[in-house]
Amino acid sequence: MAKAKCDVAVVGAGILGLAVAEAAARRGADVVVVEAQTVGAGASGGLVGALSPHAPERWNPKKAFQATALAEAERYWRGIAERGGRDPGFRRTGRLLPLTTDSARESAEARACAAAAVWPAGFHWRLCPPDAWSDWLDPSAAPTGMVHETLSGQIAPRRALPALVAALAAAGGRLWEVWPVAEIAPGRVAGPRGEVEATWVVNAAGLAGFALLAPLLGPVPGRGVKGQAALLDATPPKGAPMIFADGIYIVPHGPRRVAVGSTSETVWTAPEATDEALDAVIAAAARMCPPLRSAQVRARWAALRPRAPRPDPMLGPLPGHPRILAALGGFKIGFGLVPGVAAALSATLAGERHALPDMFSVAHHLDGRS
Repeated sequence: MAKAKCDVAVVGAGILGLAVAEAAARRGADVVVVEAQTVGAGASGGLVGALSPHAPERWNPKKAFQATALAEAERYWRGIAERGGRDPGFRRTGRLLPLTTDSARESAEARACAAAAVWPAGFHWRLCPPDAWSDWLDPSAAPTGMVHETLSGQIAPRRALPALVAALAAAGGRLWEVWPVAEIAPGRVAGPRGEVEATWVVNAAGLAGFALLAPLLGPVPGRGVKGQAALLDATPPKGAPMIFADGIYIVPHGPRRVAVGSTSETVWTAPEATDEALDAVIAAAARMCPPLRSAQVRARWAALRPRAPRPDPMLGPLPGHPRILAALGGFKIGFGLVPGVAAALSATLAGERHALPDMFSVAHHLDGRS
């Protein structure tokens, strides 16, 4: 049985765990990341990589935190690339939102005013005619026009995770793969391969992380929602924004690479198998997007995305255990929050105060459990 000591033990090498670990190591902490399988083995190892905001109306602290993180994304991912020497595939693509009814267009016009009032400076939400991107988005899919918003960006998950690993290593952090954890406790994490003593513990173990909290907090009803996505052999027009319509993302990742996804399935039989639900997503994307109509599928992916008890990420100290932090439940918005989560939790690990929205707190999620 191996034993080690460090300042910060991070459980889970998904995108949140690696981002927090890299930020803490860059601040001078001795960091060990332990991963039950391999980097990105769960929900973080997908294909889509969309970083997009919620709608700008009914503004609240969650949306403000998200918008700030998205505005910081370019600087953040450029820093990761510079420190580790690997490109995470970040692009500030913007996003097209097709409009199909007059009422949808009226709502979009109101949201343009809201975005101008609350979004970070330099980003816009504008209405365009149906044929604004006719070689990319079929005008018939946007009969009353479309929104082009510029706050959205994207990463390539299977490039971003190795980029984070490289930046973590450059900062002196350690990564142990195939190192499952059976117990998290104040000052330690333990599993069949040994024990790590640590001043701070960060639980970023994805879906498995909810069960690891139970001995400390009682049952935490986080759950998995299955997502499926595909990578298609298609070439988007130069500078094409991503598309979001009917719950489907179409994300251009470069020549002969367009990702589509994903499903949100609460019932499934095989969590890591792709099936007819993904076929339906691919067909719907092809109806909207002319370059996809004869595209071959390069890769298919499925996994369970962790959803916390409430529809927000679960971030920060555990009640009664202030030196154990949660970084769980990113679900659909976790990738976009990475710059803010890394900054906030690494500040906490350094003994500094950094406010997170109350709706992200562990206590708030525990109030909502059934």
